[in-house]
Amino acid sequence: MPLLPPIGAEIPCSRLAINTPLRIKDALVTVDFRGGIKHRVDVNPDDPMNSVRMRTVGHKMSAELPGENGKSGGTITIEQNDVDVDAPTTLRITQPFPPKFEFREVSTFTMTIDQPGNGGGPLILTTKEPMVLIGQLTQYPPRGDLYTLQKPVELVDLDDLDKVLAVLEKFPVKVGGL
Repeated sequence: MPLLPPIGAEIPCSRLAINTPLRIKDALVTVDFRGGIKHRVDVNPDDPMNSVRMRTVGHKMSAELPGENGKSGGTITIEQNDVDVDAPTTLRITQPFPPKFEFREVSTFTMTIDQPGNGGGPLILTTKEPMVLIGQLTQYPPRGDLYTLQKPVELVDLDDLDKVLAVLEKFPVKVGGL
């Protein structure tokens, strides 16, 4: 029985990142992101026997910002930037029996921060460098496995790619089976 998913398969997974610290300008907020991601399995020419590339074909998560008196302070949405053309995300077998895998997700995204009443339109940011999440799995697709952020993700203004306006400090995301 093959351990890796078949080439061409599309695998949707739910995602939940509770108590995610996000620094927006000078304010630190803690939010709960919910959503999902879908990957399409491709051949990994660098290691076709032990790994596959996972092309992201859909990724969206959202969270509510805390507000005054229990009201919503607005929303944050994370969406995949563009079609994943080079598929840097990989699923690799690290041990055949019992099966163990490393899922290394590399992605860029746009974050929209919409705070009604702040006097302007939504703040639209993009990743300065790709976000890298690592998951150590015992099965694929994952079933509520925790992925960890390799390093904080800086988010920059689309008009000024040197100006960091937000930092995703941690992203403790549980994937699949939720």
